[in-house]
Amino acid sequence: MANVEFDNVTKVFDTGSNTIVAVEELDLEIKDGEFIVFVGPSGCGKSTTLRMAAGLESITDGELRIDGQRVNNVSPKDRDIAMVFQSYALYPHKTVRGNMGYGLGLSTDLTNEEINSRVEEAAEMMGIEDLLDKKPGSLSGGQQQRVATGRAIVREPEVFLFDEPLSNLDAKLRKHMRTELSRIHSELGITTIYVTHDQEEAMTMSDRIVILNGGALQQVGEPKEVYYQPTNLFVADFIGSPSMNFLDVELDGGNRLINDGSFDFQVSDEFVDTLKSVSDSTQFTFGVRPENIRIDENIADSKAVKTTVEVVEVIGSDNFIYLDLDGKEFRVRSPSYIEPEEGEVVTITFDEEAIHLFDANTREALVHGTVTHESDEMPTPAKGKHDRAVSD
Repeated sequence: MANVEFDNVTKVFDTGSNTIVAVEELDLEIKDGEFIVFVGPSGCGKSTTLRMAAGLESITDGELRIDGQRVNNVSPKDRDIAMVFQSYALYPHKTVRGNMGYGLGLSTDLTNEEINSRVEEAAEMMGIEDLLDKKPGSLSGGQQQRVATGRAIVREPEVFLFDEPLSNLDAKLRKHMRTELSRIHSELGITTIYVTHDQEEAMTMSDRIVILNGGALQQVGEPKEVYYQPTNLFVADFIGSPSMNFLDVELDGGNRLINDGSFDFQVSDEFVDTLKSVSDSTQFTFGVRPENIRIDENIADSKAVKTTVEVVEVIGSDNFIYLDLDGKEFRVRSPSYIEPEEGEVVTITFDEEAIHLFDANTREALVHGTVTHESDEMPTPAKGKHDRAVSD
C-alpha cells in the first residue's frame, strides 16, 4: 500500500490550433489505504488525472509521487499500480484464467503454479471461480467486470486505479458491484483511486470525494461534508439528486430575503449577524435542499412562499414535486403520502437552519445550512389537503 501525492500537477494538451488545460495545478494527498473517488461533469479532468497516475498521460508540470517516490517519468509497468478500464480490456482469445494471469507472467518471475494460485484465490474472492475456463465472449457485462477487477487484484499492487468500471452495467448490477468493490477494499486495504460521473457511486463508496470542474479542484471532503457543507455553488448544485434549489435574493433592512418575484422570507437577527460577519454585501444566491422544503398551508406569512405545482414524480418511498416560483423551478422531496395535484397553488416553507447562501459574484459559500437527514423528523402521516388517500 502507498500514499499518492499530486503536487501542483498540470496537464496541457496542445492541439496545434489551440491549447487545452485539462488539469490545472492539482494539489492533493491521498493517504495510504484510502478509497478516493474523483467526480465531476464530462471534460472536468478526472480521467486525465487517473491516466497521469497510471503513467498513460505525461505530466506537463508539477510532480506526482507514489509512496514518496517521484514517478513523472517512471513507466506504467514500474509504478506498482493496477488499472481497471471502463471497457474491461480483456483478451477475447484467452480464457478468464489466461486474462487474469497474463500480466503476472510478463511482469514477475512467479512460477506457473504460483500464478495459478493467485488467480484462483482472486477468482474465489470475485465469485467467478466457475468461469476460469470460459472466454470473455461468453460472459455477461457484470462477469467481465469481475474478471477485469480480479486481474487487477492478482497483481497485489500498491495502488488500484478504476476508470468508470461500472458505467456499462445496468442499474441493479451497478449497485451490487458497488457493494462488492467496497467489500474488496475493506478486505485488502489497498489505496484506491476511482473515477466516476455518478455522484451516487461517489457518495456511497468513498472515504473522501474529489470534485473537479473545468480541470480545477473544487472541493475535497468526506461524502457528508461535501453534501452538507459545499464550498461553492458548483459543488452545491452538482452533489445531490434532485439538486439544490437556487434563487437570487437580496437582504433588506427588515431581515427579509427577497427577490423581484414572490419570494419573501424572514430570517432571525442571529442569522443576519452570522451573515454580516462573513460578507458586507446584500446580494446573494440562496440555496435550499429539496428534502428540507415542506408543503405547509398553515405557516406564518413571514415564512411562507406561494408556488404552483407543475409535475409530481412518484418514486416509491418519496415523491419529487416540481414547483413553479415566478418562472423559477423549485424541487421538493416529500414523503409519498404528500401528493398535490398538478396546477395546484401550494405554500412551501423551510427552517432557517436549512438555508445556504453564496456570494453573488464569487459563488463561494458564505452560510451553510445545519439541517441534516439524521436530525430531520419524518412528520406523522395524517390525511390532509395534499395527502393521497390509501385504502386498507
